[in-house]
Parts: sequence; C-alpha cells; structure tokens
Amino acid sequence: MAKSKQYYIRKSHRYLGVFLGFQFLLWTIGGIYFSWSNMDEIHGDTTKKHTPYFSTHQQLVSPSDIIDSIRTYHKIDSLVSIQLIEILGKPVYQIRCIRNHEDTIHHTNMQHMMNHLAYAETGIIRPPLSKEEASAVAQQHFNGNPAIHKIEYITSTNSHHEYRENPLPAYAVTFDNDAKTTVYVASELGTVQKFRNNKWRIFDFLWMMHTMDYEERDNFSNLLLRAFSILGLITIASGFWLFLITQKKKSIR
Repeated sequence: MAKSKQYYIRKSHRYLGVFLGFQFLLWTIGGIYFSWSNMDEIHGDTTKKHTPYFSTHQQLVSPSDIIDSIRTYHKIDSLVSIQLIEILGKPVYQIRCIRNHEDTIHHTNMQHMMNHLAYAETGIIRPPLSKEEASAVAQQHFNGNPAIHKIEYITSTNSHHEYRENPLPAYAVTFDNDAKTTVYVASELGTVQKFRNNKWRIFDFLWMMHTMDYEERDNFSNLLLRAFSILGLITIASGFWLFLITQKKKSIR
C-alpha cells in the first residue's frame, strides 16, 4: 500500500525536530542568558574607574611640533588621528599615522600603521608602555584594589581569543577578583582597550553557539546558520501543516 504524503511530511517533521532540537536548545539558552544578564556587568562597566579630566589652564605644546619631530626619523604619509590622553597623571598626545611603502614582490602599495606617544607639556616622544606602566594603568582604571594575578604581553591573537581584532601589542593584566577580570592595555597607544571577565566569557561562548560561527564567532551570515534557519522554517511550516490537516480530519468526523 502506497504511503500518503502526510506520512512523509510527518516523518520529515519528526526527524528534523530531532536534528534541529539541540541547536534550538542552544539558541534558547543563549537568548535567556542574553536577556537576563546585566550588560554593564558583562562589559565590565561596573569595574571601570574613569580618570579625572585635565585642567584648561595646563600649558600644552602644539601637536604640529611633535609631528615635525616625528618626521625627522620616520616618513609619514597620512595622519589618522591625534588624541590627548592621560597616562599615569600626565597629559600625552596619542598620534596615529600611516606610512605607505611599495611591496616590490607583489607590486602593490602597502600601508603601515604607526603609533607614537609624546608628552603634551614638553613635546618629548616617549616609548610604548612598559610592563610596570601597563600594570599601573590597568590598576588606575580598575574600580577596586584586588591583587594582580598575572600579566601577559600579547603580540598576536587568534579568531577565538577574547581580545581578537583589537590593537596589538598589548598587556593582559588579570586581577585576582571573583570575576577574574582581565584589563587589556595597548602598549603603543597607552590606553585601556577592553575589560574581560567570566560573565563576558560565558556570553562570548554562547554567542558563538548562537551565531554558529565556529571559526570567527562574529559572522552572522555564515552558511551553517543560514542552512539551519531555513531548515527551522521548514520544520515549523510542516508542523503547522500537520496541525491543520489533523484539525480538518477531526472536524470531518
């Protein structure tokens, strides 16, 4: 006896439900965590301490003088940004430049980002942050007085690192608090870039499960997610179709 179309739809709906069920569960768990979490805690905002502003009466040298000084030993093609920042109580110019150079092998023009720090009161170029300075900067911006657990110097990250796609090199200063907060300080920029803690790490893992991007974590347009989304729609549509058919049969009886 030939099996009806309803039989195949019911069977497909059942197996699709089993196949997609685990991913649906992960989406639900992730959604619950995202919606019930305090985003300020996840981003570390509750542990950030903002440093005081500078006085308008401070005498600062012109950034143009510093750029002229940089030109004496570096070729600069473009200026990206100039920012007045604070490093351990002193006003410092953070200058970001681009130097163009030709790749003779591939016959293409390459751009190299160059970062410079200079004391804003004297114009003297200073080196990138040392390990001790980065540690002091991290403590200065941390709201509390926990001991430092460890300090790492990072020159590269992979696509799953919690500091991925952020300025390098950097110091990772991990504090001995309950959340195991790590403050990332970019040595060449002289500034705190990211706060990472255990709540953020859980969020990041569930975000990877949510986006189904197991390579870079942040790609919301990957093929696997698209495929599961389409299969999910088919599963839901088949469920509605079966519901309507059964209701019609009940009404006929």
